[in-house]
Amino acid sequence: MQENKNENQNQNQEQELDINHLMQIRREKLTELQNENKDPFEITKFNRTHTAGEIKANYEKFEQKDVTVAGRIMAKRIMGKASFCTIQDCDEKIQSYVSINDLGEESYKAFKTFDIGDIIGITGFVFKTRTEEISVHAKEVTLLSKSLRPLPEKFHGLKDPDLRYRQRYTDLIVNPEVKETFLIRSKIISNIRKILEEKGYLEVETPILNTISGGATARPFITHHNSLNINMYLRIALELNLKRLIVGGFDKVYEIGRVFRNEGMDIRHNPEFTELELYAAYQDYHDMMDITEELFSRTAKDVIGTTKITYQGQEIDLAPGWKRKTMIESIKEVTGIDFNEINSDEEAVKLAKEKGLEIPDKTKETRGDVISIFFDEYVEKTLIQPTFIYDYPVEISPLAKKSPKDKRMTERFEVFIGGREYGNAFSELNDPIDQYERFKKQVEAREAGDEEAGMMDEDYIQALEIGLPPTGGLGIGIDRFVMLLTDSSSIRDVLLFPTMKPLNNA
Repeated sequence: MQENKNENQNQNQEQELDINHLMQIRREKLTELQNENKDPFEITKFNRTHTAGEIKANYEKFEQKDVTVAGRIMAKRIMGKASFCTIQDCDEKIQSYVSINDLGEESYKAFKTFDIGDIIGITGFVFKTRTEEISVHAKEVTLLSKSLRPLPEKFHGLKDPDLRYRQRYTDLIVNPEVKETFLIRSKIISNIRKILEEKGYLEVETPILNTISGGATARPFITHHNSLNINMYLRIALELNLKRLIVGGFDKVYEIGRVFRNEGMDIRHNPEFTELELYAAYQDYHDMMDITEELFSRTAKDVIGTTKITYQGQEIDLAPGWKRKTMIESIKEVTGIDFNEINSDEEAVKLAKEKGLEIPDKTKETRGDVISIFFDEYVEKTLIQPTFIYDYPVEISPLAKKSPKDKRMTERFEVFIGGREYGNAFSELNDPIDQYERFKKQVEAREAGDEEAGMMDEDYIQALEIGLPPTGGLGIGIDRFVMLLTDSSSIRDVLLFPTMKPLNNA
């Protein structure tokens, strides 16, 4: 075991030495170019006419026509007086034929010194080789940027996930399939915007820095504003400011933005992530179920062409008609236990202890908290096909309206797909007196040591006192949605720059 470790360390050291040697050679090439007044870094603009993708998709249109392309050298074959190179641009790769007869002796000699990773521009005409590969016959080649560091796959490939996430710029170059994930991400967000605008929703922006942490149950990031000499919080949700806008007279609003939670990191959680939140006056949580179904099914159809997907080996159908069941019904279905027959905190806590379920602290020894614990332990992982679980306990839903049928429950739902939660929605609590009392309970929990509990927001209470109409609200995690439609196992695979621990702190 130790021998293998030492061998790997030796290989890494040898590779580092090789890299340093090649970097020195590349710097010497750059110095030579600069001494000849051919510094590529002094070029400020290059007039590219077409991309590789455009040319390949429309060969008949471009055949024997002059084009100017640009991209990074990914492969190069020197064959005496004629050579081939492959460049990669924003679309894809395209081959170029380069010869001394077309470029002249001096330019061809310079071309032969170019390295893999250099960025060049090529002007020439489009043709097909004997093997039917669409190519550009170069008449002129221009070095646009000198790559001073070899691409990593020259030594060991860029397969290590940790290195890929840290060096996303290199990951995108050497693993082109990664770029497709982020193209799909962009299309998903654009499609969501299109659907919401069709339905009359107004996109707005709300503050990232706030004087109060609210709108969710989560531990916030804290920063300090020097001029005001106050602590401020990076938002943990978009909710409260969006509902202030409903109070102000906008009937339908939404925001797609970053939120920040100072919590653990795993394959589903990153400290900063992208969330969609929308609110509609005169609607309730059943309306939010309908729009959730539409957002998921239409976006899947529009972006990837089907509502039938495979996620981590599980076949899932996102077509409308999702299952809908209450939290208590779902627990009974899986465990046989009916919490409608358990009416006291004491009974619920006793049952949890009999099942060996851990209750986080004394403040959470309530029937509502136990219901939530049972659901998390037994039910969530079983919900593979899209399912709305609704009517959540008041104790875990401080911003949701109480159910008229059972005041211990709220008109809240979460949507589950593949055993994971993808969205959260309420019939929004608009009673300022009730909201004040629930905020007070959150403050008490915070004072008892719960760092995730919410704070008292006096201004939001004042807004509710002005009057919030009956309102439906919905939050969807965009990153998880992208994971679902791209079959990505980790949230880091769908974030261009995921949060990483600095290497010098490892």
